[in-house]
Amino acid sequence: MLVPIPALDDNYIWLYARENLPVIVIDIAESAPLLAYLQQHQLEVEAVLLTHKHQDHVGGLAEFKRHYPNVPVFGPQETADLGATQIINEGEIRTTHYQIQVLPSGGHTENHVSFVVDGHLFCGDTLFSGGCGRVFTGDYAQMFDSLQRLKALLDSTIVCPAHEYTLSNLQFAEKVLPKSVFLTDYVAKIADLRQQHQPSLPTTLGLEKRINPFLQAENLAQFTQWRQLKDQQ
Repeated sequence: MLVPIPALDDNYIWLYARENLPVIVIDIAESAPLLAYLQQHQLEVEAVLLTHKHQDHVGGLAEFKRHYPNVPVFGPQETADLGATQIINEGEIRTTHYQIQVLPSGGHTENHVSFVVDGHLFCGDTLFSGGCGRVFTGDYAQMFDSLQRLKALLDSTIVCPAHEYTLSNLQFAEKVLPKSVFLTDYVAKIADLRQQHQPSLPTTLGLEKRINPFLQAENLAQFTQWRQLKDQQ
């Protein structure tokens, strides 16, 4: 099971589970839609994973913990004061049913992490479909290195970003990447999906390598130039 629960304006709270097992929750932007979904489908929760400290990723955590006080909450150092019960900046998490790889992916924030479980990448605000996160408390070199780390995963990796930014990202990609029928057709496909209020996510790493300029940047200088140009949109 892989479910993006819409939250706030353009966030997704991700739920993942293998069949008939408790779910993992990634980034709780707000509690109400998550609690409603869990109750409606009578789901047990095995763990919460936090990618970073921003409020639109942890804002619903306190209320969630009132309902699920015994669920462990894993997050990087920057989430220690925001409700994380177990700090993990890299390495591996082992829960009762899941083995989760933790990848440092700073840049958007200095201690941002991403999680890989069963071929699914939960990358918060580091990698988006067609784009990447703004650089805030990290720096451009850190973000570029983080994207190279994620890019090294298998092309079949299912990519689950935390925001519905795909269409605007692709409109920027059309400006900086060579024109291609594939990209033009894909933009039209995503525009149609969004017009029907359907999510554009998840995506795959193989697809992102074709449509995402920030995964195609040849060096730090080009990445920085494109990221700063995107900031001006």
